[in-house]
Amino acid sequence: MTYTFDPEFAAHVGMLPTVGEHLSDPAAIVASRSDPRIAALLGVRADRDDVDKRDTVVPGHAGGPEVTVRVYTPRTVTAPLPALLYIHGGGFLMGSVAEMDGPCQDYCAELGALVVSVEYRLAPEHPYPAGLHDCYAGLVWLHSNADHLGVDTTRIAVGGGSAGGGLSAAVALLARDLGGPALCFQFLQIPELDDRLETASMQQFVDTPMWNRPNAEWSWKHYLGELHGRDDVPYTAAPSRCQDLSGLPPAYISTMEFDPLRDEGILYALALLRDGVPVELHSYPGTFHGSSLFPSAVARRERDEALAVLRRALAPR
Repeated sequence: MTYTFDPEFAAHVGMLPTVGEHLSDPAAIVASRSDPRIAALLGVRADRDDVDKRDTVVPGHAGGPEVTVRVYTPRTVTAPLPALLYIHGGGFLMGSVAEMDGPCQDYCAELGALVVSVEYRLAPEHPYPAGLHDCYAGLVWLHSNADHLGVDTTRIAVGGGSAGGGLSAAVALLARDLGGPALCFQFLQIPELDDRLETASMQQFVDTPMWNRPNAEWSWKHYLGELHGRDDVPYTAAPSRCQDLSGLPPAYISTMEFDPLRDEGILYALALLRDGVPVELHSYPGTFHGSSLFPSAVARRERDEALAVLRRALAPR
Protein backbone atom coordinates (compact mmCIF):
# COMPACT_ATOMS: atom_id res chain seq x y z
CA MET A 1 0.00 0.00 0.00
CA THR A 2 0.89 3.67 -0.26
CA TYR A 3 0.79 5.49 3.05
CA THR A 4 0.50 9.25 3.58
CA PHE A 5 3.02 9.50 6.36
CA ASP A 6 3.79 12.87 7.91
CA PRO A 7 6.44 14.50 5.64
CA GLU A 8 8.84 14.81 8.56
CA PHE A 9 9.22 11.01 8.56
CA ALA A 10 10.20 10.82 4.88
CA ALA A 11 13.93 10.58 5.56
CA HIS A 12 13.43 7.63 7.91
CA VAL A 13 10.67 5.46 6.50
CA GLY A 14 12.66 3.96 3.62
CA MET A 15 15.41 2.75 5.98
CA LEU A 16 13.13 1.04 8.48
CA PRO A 17 12.38 -2.68 8.60
CA THR A 18 8.96 -3.95 7.56
CA VAL A 19 8.35 -7.69 7.81
CA GLY A 20 10.65 -9.20 10.42
CA GLU A 21 11.12 -12.67 8.95
CA HIS A 22 13.45 -13.58 11.81
CA LEU A 23 10.39 -13.63 14.07
CA SER A 24 9.55 -17.07 12.73
CA ASP A 25 12.77 -18.49 14.20
CA PRO A 26 13.11 -18.58 18.00
CA ALA A 27 16.91 -18.65 17.81
CA ALA A 28 16.92 -15.60 15.57
CA ILE A 29 14.62 -13.77 17.98
CA VAL A 30 17.01 -14.40 20.84
CA ALA A 31 19.97 -13.24 18.72
CA SER A 32 18.15 -10.07 17.67
CA ARG A 33 17.85 -8.94 21.28
CA SER A 34 21.54 -8.07 21.30
CA ASP A 35 21.52 -6.45 17.83
CA PRO A 36 23.43 -3.14 18.17
CA ARG A 37 21.14 -1.55 15.57
CA ILE A 38 18.32 -1.62 18.10
CA ALA A 39 20.37 0.32 20.63
CA ALA A 40 21.34 2.77 17.88
CA LEU A 41 17.70 3.27 16.94
CA LEU A 42 16.64 3.89 20.54
CA GLY A 43 19.66 6.04 21.30
CA VAL A 44 22.02 5.90 24.27
CA ARG A 45 22.54 8.88 26.50
CA ALA A 46 24.10 9.82 29.81
CA ASP A 47 22.15 9.37 33.02
CA ARG A 48 20.24 12.36 34.33
CA ASP A 49 21.75 13.98 37.41
CA ASP A 50 18.34 14.47 39.05
CA VAL A 51 17.42 10.77 39.17
CA ASP A 52 18.73 7.91 41.30
CA LYS A 53 18.35 4.41 39.90
CA ARG A 54 19.01 0.95 41.24
CA ASP A 55 18.23 -2.61 40.27
CA THR A 56 16.67 -5.01 42.74
CA VAL A 57 15.10 -8.46 42.73
CA VAL A 58 11.51 -8.96 43.89
CA PRO A 59 9.48 -12.09 44.70
CA GLY A 60 7.73 -13.75 41.79
CA HIS A 61 3.97 -14.14 41.52
CA ALA A 62 2.41 -17.21 43.16
CA GLY A 63 5.74 -18.90 43.82
CA GLY A 64 7.18 -18.06 40.41
CA PRO A 65 10.79 -17.06 39.82
CA GLU A 66 12.14 -13.80 41.19
CA VAL A 67 11.88 -10.73 38.98
CA THR A 68 14.43 -7.99 38.39
CA VAL A 69 13.11 -4.44 38.45
CA ARG A 70 14.85 -1.10 38.03
CA VAL A 71 13.72 1.60 40.45
CA TYR A 72 14.03 5.29 39.55
CA THR A 73 13.65 7.89 42.30
CA PRO A 74 13.66 11.68 41.80
CA ARG A 75 16.35 13.43 43.83
CA THR A 76 14.55 16.74 44.18
CA VAL A 77 11.05 15.63 45.20
CA THR A 78 10.10 14.53 48.69
CA ALA A 79 7.74 11.74 49.70
CA PRO A 80 4.99 10.80 49.43
CA LEU A 81 5.58 10.18 45.74
CA PRO A 82 3.25 8.98 43.01
CA ALA A 83 4.50 5.89 41.20
CA LEU A 84 4.43 4.43 37.71
CA LEU A 85 4.91 0.72 37.06
CA TYR A 86 6.46 0.83 33.58
CA ILE A 87 6.34 -2.14 31.17
CA HIS A 88 8.53 -2.05 28.06
CA GLY A 89 7.40 -3.07 24.59
CA GLY A 90 8.87 -5.43 22.02
CA GLY A 91 6.05 -7.64 20.77
CA PHE A 92 6.31 -9.87 23.87
CA LEU A 93 9.54 -11.16 22.28
CA MET A 94 12.12 -8.40 22.65
CA GLY A 95 12.87 -5.26 24.61
CA SER A 96 14.44 -4.70 28.01
CA VAL A 97 14.65 -2.39 30.97
CA ALA A 98 17.96 -1.07 29.63
CA GLU A 99 16.42 -0.06 26.31
CA MET A 100 13.82 2.09 28.08
CA ASP A 101 16.22 3.54 30.62
CA GLY A 102 16.17 7.04 29.11
CA PRO A 103 12.38 7.43 28.93
CA CYS A 104 11.98 6.02 32.43
CA GLN A 105 14.47 8.56 33.79
CA ASP A 106 12.49 11.29 32.04
CA TYR A 107 9.20 10.11 33.51
CA CYS A 108 10.78 10.01 36.95
CA ALA A 109 12.28 13.49 36.79
CA GLU A 110 9.56 15.31 34.89
CA LEU A 111 6.66 13.79 36.82
CA GLY A 112 8.36 13.79 40.21
CA ALA A 113 7.38 10.14 40.44
CA LEU A 114 9.01 6.89 41.47
CA VAL A 115 9.20 4.59 38.44
CA VAL A 116 9.54 0.81 38.59
CA SER A 117 10.52 -0.79 35.28
CA VAL A 118 10.05 -4.56 35.00
CA GLU A 119 12.49 -7.00 33.36
CA TYR A 120 9.81 -9.55 32.53
CA ARG A 121 10.40 -12.92 30.88
CA LEU A 122 10.05 -12.96 27.10
CA ALA A 123 8.49 -15.36 24.62
CA PRO A 124 9.06 -17.72 22.90
CA GLU A 125 11.13 -19.19 25.75
CA HIS A 126 8.53 -18.03 28.27
CA PRO A 127 5.01 -17.83 26.80
CA TYR A 128 1.94 -16.45 28.58
CA PRO A 129 1.43 -16.09 31.51
CA ALA A 130 5.13 -15.74 32.44
CA GLY A 131 5.60 -12.13 31.35
CA LEU A 132 2.28 -11.02 32.80
CA HIS A 133 3.00 -12.70 36.14
CA ASP A 134 6.38 -10.94 36.32
CA CYS A 135 4.75 -7.56 35.69
CA TYR A 136 2.07 -8.23 38.28
CA ALA A 137 4.79 -9.27 40.76
CA GLY A 138 6.38 -5.86 40.20
CA LEU A 139 3.09 -4.16 41.06
CA VAL A 140 2.60 -6.23 44.21
CA TRP A 141 6.15 -5.48 45.36
CA LEU A 142 5.73 -1.77 44.67
CA HIS A 143 2.50 -1.60 46.64
CA SER A 144 3.77 -3.79 49.51
CA ASN A 145 6.91 -1.67 49.91
CA ALA A 146 5.23 1.69 49.45
CA ASP A 147 6.15 2.96 52.92
CA HIS A 148 9.83 2.11 52.45
CA LEU A 149 9.83 3.59 48.94
CA GLY A 150 7.98 6.74 49.99
CA VAL A 151 5.06 6.05 47.66
CA ASP A 152 1.46 7.15 48.04
CA THR A 153 -0.55 3.97 47.35
CA THR A 154 -3.52 5.98 46.09
CA ARG A 155 -1.38 7.28 43.21
CA ILE A 156 0.08 4.19 41.52
CA ALA A 157 -0.36 3.88 37.74
CA VAL A 158 0.64 1.23 35.23
CA GLY A 159 1.77 1.99 31.70
CA GLY A 160 3.80 1.08 28.69
CA GLY A 161 3.90 1.00 24.92
CA SER A 162 3.02 -1.63 22.32
CA ALA A 163 3.25 -5.06 24.00
CA GLY A 164 3.96 -3.09 27.19
CA GLY A 165 0.63 -1.33 26.71
CA GLY A 166 -1.10 -4.68 26.29
CA LEU A 167 0.59 -6.06 29.39
CA SER A 168 -0.36 -2.91 31.30
CA ALA A 169 -4.01 -3.48 30.40
CA ALA A 170 -3.66 -7.11 31.47
CA VAL A 171 -2.05 -6.12 34.79
CA ALA A 172 -5.02 -3.83 35.46
CA LEU A 173 -7.42 -6.71 34.72
CA LEU A 174 -5.47 -9.14 36.90
CA ALA A 175 -5.33 -6.67 39.79
CA ARG A 176 -9.09 -6.20 39.53
CA ASP A 177 -9.86 -9.90 39.34
CA LEU A 178 -7.52 -10.91 42.18
CA GLY A 179 -8.49 -8.04 44.44
CA GLY A 180 -4.89 -6.88 44.18
CA PRO A 181 -3.26 -3.47 44.54
CA ALA A 182 -5.46 -0.58 43.47
CA LEU A 183 -4.36 1.38 40.41
CA CYS A 184 -5.28 4.99 39.82
CA PHE A 185 -4.62 4.93 36.06
CA GLN A 186 -3.64 2.80 33.07
CA PHE A 187 -1.46 4.47 30.43
CA LEU A 188 -1.71 2.47 27.20
CA GLN A 189 0.43 3.73 24.32
CA ILE A 190 -0.14 1.96 20.97
CA PRO A 191 -1.23 -1.16 22.90
CA GLU A 192 -1.12 -4.73 21.55
CA LEU A 193 -4.40 -6.18 22.80
CA ASP A 194 -6.08 -8.59 20.38
CA ASP A 195 -4.75 -11.95 19.16
CA ARG A 196 -7.62 -12.45 16.69
CA LEU A 197 -6.14 -10.00 14.14
CA GLU A 198 -9.54 -9.24 12.65
CA THR A 199 -9.68 -5.42 12.71
CA ALA A 200 -9.58 -3.35 9.52
CA SER A 201 -6.19 -1.84 10.33
CA MET A 202 -4.72 -5.27 11.07
CA GLN A 203 -6.08 -6.61 7.78
CA GLN A 204 -4.82 -3.64 5.75
CA PHE A 205 -1.37 -2.83 7.11
CA VAL A 206 0.71 -5.79 5.97
CA ASP A 207 3.88 -3.88 5.03
CA THR A 208 4.03 -0.86 7.34
CA PRO A 209 7.42 -0.03 8.88
CA MET A 210 8.39 -1.26 12.33
CA TRP A 211 5.20 -3.29 12.86
CA ASN A 212 2.67 -4.92 10.56
CA ARG A 213 0.33 -7.88 10.34
CA PRO A 214 3.03 -10.54 9.67
CA ASN A 215 4.94 -9.35 12.73
CA ALA A 216 1.77 -9.42 14.81
CA GLU A 217 1.02 -12.98 13.71
CA TRP A 218 4.39 -14.24 14.94
CA SER A 219 4.19 -12.13 18.09
CA TRP A 220 0.94 -13.78 19.17
CA LYS A 221 2.00 -17.26 18.09
CA HIS A 222 5.06 -17.10 20.30
CA TYR A 223 3.41 -15.34 23.22
CA LEU A 224 0.35 -17.59 23.42
CA GLY A 225 2.20 -20.84 22.73
CA GLU A 226 -0.22 -23.75 22.95
CA LEU A 227 -3.13 -21.34 23.40
CA HIS A 228 -2.62 -19.77 19.98
CA GLY A 229 -5.57 -20.17 17.62
CA ARG A 230 -7.95 -21.33 20.33
CA ASP A 231 -11.28 -19.72 21.16
CA ASP A 232 -10.63 -19.85 24.90
CA VAL A 233 -7.61 -17.52 25.00
CA PRO A 234 -7.83 -15.79 28.42
CA TYR A 235 -8.52 -12.07 28.39
CA THR A 236 -5.54 -11.54 30.66
CA ALA A 237 -3.50 -12.68 27.65
CA ALA A 238 -5.46 -10.64 25.09
CA PRO A 239 -7.42 -7.92 26.91
CA SER A 240 -9.64 -7.16 23.89
CA ARG A 241 -11.39 -10.47 24.60
CA CYS A 242 -12.70 -9.23 27.96
CA GLN A 243 -16.49 -8.83 27.95
CA ASP A 244 -16.69 -6.83 31.20
CA LEU A 245 -14.23 -3.98 31.74
CA SER A 246 -16.11 -2.39 34.61
CA GLY A 247 -14.17 -1.61 37.75
CA LEU A 248 -10.93 -0.79 35.92
CA PRO A 249 -8.99 2.44 36.50
CA PRO A 250 -9.30 5.39 34.10
CA ALA A 251 -7.25 5.06 30.94
CA TYR A 252 -5.35 6.96 28.30
CA ILE A 253 -4.95 5.21 24.95
CA SER A 254 -2.89 6.44 22.01
CA THR A 255 -2.90 4.99 18.50
CA MET A 256 -1.04 5.74 15.27
CA GLU A 257 -2.81 6.20 11.94
CA PHE A 258 -0.83 3.61 9.96
CA ASP A 259 -0.33 1.04 12.69
CA PRO A 260 -2.02 -2.37 12.46
CA LEU A 261 -2.71 -2.03 16.20
CA ARG A 262 -4.69 1.17 15.62
CA ASP A 263 -8.22 -0.22 15.60
CA GLU A 264 -7.84 -2.59 18.54
CA GLY A 265 -6.72 0.37 20.64
CA ILE A 266 -9.71 2.43 19.54
CA LEU A 267 -12.12 -0.45 20.09
CA TYR A 268 -10.70 -1.10 23.55
CA ALA A 269 -11.24 2.55 24.42
CA LEU A 270 -14.87 2.29 23.28
CA ALA A 271 -15.36 -0.90 25.30
CA LEU A 272 -13.96 0.77 28.42
CA LEU A 273 -16.31 3.72 27.92
CA ARG A 274 -19.23 1.34 27.42
CA ASP A 275 -18.49 -0.20 30.82
CA GLY A 276 -18.22 3.12 32.61
CA VAL A 277 -14.45 3.59 32.66
CA PRO A 278 -13.22 7.14 31.89
CA VAL A 279 -10.97 7.15 28.81
CA GLU A 280 -8.93 9.69 26.89
CA LEU A 281 -8.18 8.53 23.34
CA HIS A 282 -5.82 10.18 20.87
CA SER A 283 -5.04 8.89 17.39
CA TYR A 284 -2.11 10.68 15.81
CA PRO A 285 -2.25 11.42 12.06
CA GLY A 286 0.47 10.53 9.58
CA THR A 287 2.20 8.24 12.06
CA PHE A 288 3.21 4.57 12.23
CA HIS A 289 4.15 2.16 14.99
CA GLY A 290 7.29 3.51 16.61
CA SER A 291 7.27 6.81 14.74
CA SER A 292 7.68 8.64 18.05
CA LEU A 293 11.34 7.54 17.99
CA PHE A 294 12.04 10.04 15.20
CA PRO A 295 12.15 13.83 15.52
CA SER A 296 8.96 15.50 14.33
CA ALA A 297 6.33 17.93 15.50
CA VAL A 298 3.78 15.16 15.95
CA ALA A 299 6.23 13.09 18.03
CA ARG A 300 6.93 16.10 20.27
CA ARG A 301 3.19 16.64 20.62
CA GLU A 302 2.73 13.01 21.61
CA ARG A 303 5.49 13.21 24.21
CA ASP A 304 4.15 16.46 25.68
CA GLU A 305 0.67 15.00 25.89
CA ALA A 306 1.93 11.82 27.56
CA LEU A 307 3.61 13.86 30.29
CA ALA A 308 0.55 16.08 30.73
CA VAL A 309 -1.78 13.08 30.97
CA LEU A 310 0.40 11.28 33.52
CA ARG A 311 0.99 14.44 35.53
CA ARG A 312 -2.75 14.93 35.84
CA ALA A 313 -3.41 11.27 36.64
CA LEU A 314 -0.73 11.17 39.35
CA ALA A 315 -1.62 14.48 40.98
CA PRO A 316 -2.48 14.47 44.71
CA ARG A 317 -6.11 13.65 45.43
